[in-house]
Amino acid sequence: MEHQKSIIVLDFGGQYAHLIARRVRQCGVYSEIMDADTPAEELKNAAGIILSGGPQSVYDSESPQGDPGIFDLAIPVFGICYGLQWMVQALGGTVSPGTVKEYGKAKLQLEHTDVKVLSDLPEEMTVWMSHGDAVSALPEGFMRIGKSDDCEFAFVAQTEKDLYGVQFHPEVVHTEYGQDLIKNFVSLCNAEPWNIGSYVKNIGDAIKEEVGDRKIFMMVSGGVDSTVAFVLINKILGTDRVQGLLVDTGMMRKDEVLLVGRAFEELGIDNLRIEDASQYFLKKLVEVYEPEDKRWIIGDAFLSVQRRVSEEMGLTMDDGWMLGQGTIYPDTIETGETKNADKIKTHHNRIPEIQKMMEEGFVIEPLRDLYKDEVRELGVELGLPHDLVWRHPFPGPGLGVRILCAQSASTIEEDLDIAITHAGLPVQSVGVQGDGRSYRHAVSLFTHEQYPNEQCWNLATSIPNQSSAFNRVLMCTSHAEVPEFVFTPGYVTMKRSDLLREADALVHRIMYDAGFYADIWQFPVVLLPFGTSEGGQSIVLRPVESQEAMTANAAVIPELALKQMTKELLSLDGIDMVFQDLTHKPPGTIEWE
Repeated sequence: MEHQKSIIVLDFGGQYAHLIARRVRQCGVYSEIMDADTPAEELKNAAGIILSGGPQSVYDSESPQGDPGIFDLAIPVFGICYGLQWMVQALGGTVSPGTVKEYGKAKLQLEHTDVKVLSDLPEEMTVWMSHGDAVSALPEGFMRIGKSDDCEFAFVAQTEKDLYGVQFHPEVVHTEYGQDLIKNFVSLCNAEPWNIGSYVKNIGDAIKEEVGDRKIFMMVSGGVDSTVAFVLINKILGTDRVQGLLVDTGMMRKDEVLLVGRAFEELGIDNLRIEDASQYFLKKLVEVYEPEDKRWIIGDAFLSVQRRVSEEMGLTMDDGWMLGQGTIYPDTIETGETKNADKIKTHHNRIPEIQKMMEEGFVIEPLRDLYKDEVRELGVELGLPHDLVWRHPFPGPGLGVRILCAQSASTIEEDLDIAITHAGLPVQSVGVQGDGRSYRHAVSLFTHEQYPNEQCWNLATSIPNQSSAFNRVLMCTSHAEVPEFVFTPGYVTMKRSDLLREADALVHRIMYDAGFYADIWQFPVVLLPFGTSEGGQSIVLRPVESQEAMTANAAVIPELALKQMTKELLSLDGIDMVFQDLTHKPPGTIEWE
């Protein structure tokens, strides 16, 4: 343990392990993450232990297990999701497959309000669920202190030993009073105070120690993460030891390269080179259809361009240069980097060659332990302008992961028994369910209002919970009835990129004009390879609200703005249909690929 009397998060592979640690730090206590199987002897000086969620079933023979000795250390333990289930099973209770899987919001009813960990919590609260298994029998000495409609043992406790467990995720912002619950648990622990006031100095010292006398060749996309990382490294090492590279992949937003270059000029940053490699990237993606293949190829192409430019400029590893990236924590956890985590998707900055360079000590990622909101806070502290710091996130692979590619239509075998017109769409997308990756169909709802009502929003939660065929629920905003879908095979081309660029620019213009840009965390606009005519395409609007990208709520678009977006999108040559994605995360990832 790095700090005595800190709170340890044992990582069972959950997508939110680092988020738990961050929530604890917000309580003014230091937290660190350790592997789930860390021996109890190494944890005896901890102030408390939190058991994270995980993607596996606790009763499977190869599922991650902890050391049951932690329950004899006489320190508080708090199990979350899989962590609850492992604690129950380790202490003699039973965990079984749930009769109904829960993904998304649920109502929690609390009991035994005299339990300290429930201090100042209401009797009913909305919580965020993401599980398929559930506790079916409690260990001796435990009692139920909370339940939901579909989960009998949603909150349990053994108060004599300060052992607690919840099936939901208090660490995500979508759980009401979740931070209060974590604070209540922290208050039971004999933890030493800690604050983040010296964060910038600490990270500066860490960067200097890691880099030594070397220099940094920094990949810059123009997004918030790489911008903050680039400015941070410039500030700490000086511009004479840093060289930035912005690669035009042909999959950037409209006028993106021009705007980014101008923004850095206004900041007085002149150590940035802009390289047009659009034809190179698009050539690499000819007849590439699989999402994972696409991400790997884009990542490899970035590295090839970086290597070529660095050699041209004499900035190679042999000459004492390292590669810098603006990677943040969600990128690493969704790639399955932690010991027990399930791979949700490969990020372009986590391809094997990058991993090898990291192992050899040639990559620096100053933001790798931060979430997006923390990166923004750091950007403000570094003096970056508001418009740069609060730009909507944009994926490194750009529009490449927003242009869905397929060789043939994907068939749907399951019909839903719901009282609203609907249709499964002939494409699949990536999701995250029960801390694991899913690759499933989207289903679209059709109504004459062509605007999502309360029933549609409720179905967006219930359908993925009840059906294994779907991980996304959309609302068609262009058609009241289900048309005959015409699928057109397609991969990433300049024509499709240009079409999506125009659609994206149109959507963002209307969002700005309608005055709700600041209310949205991110607004992906996605291109699907089917429509109602030969060669026709569809657009998916995917606005979300979030703070750290690990979870997200599908955002409401004002009705007039949504109707204007739909009308103007349909006026673009090649766009036949428009949908809004109503799916929260989980079960749908923010991006479709």
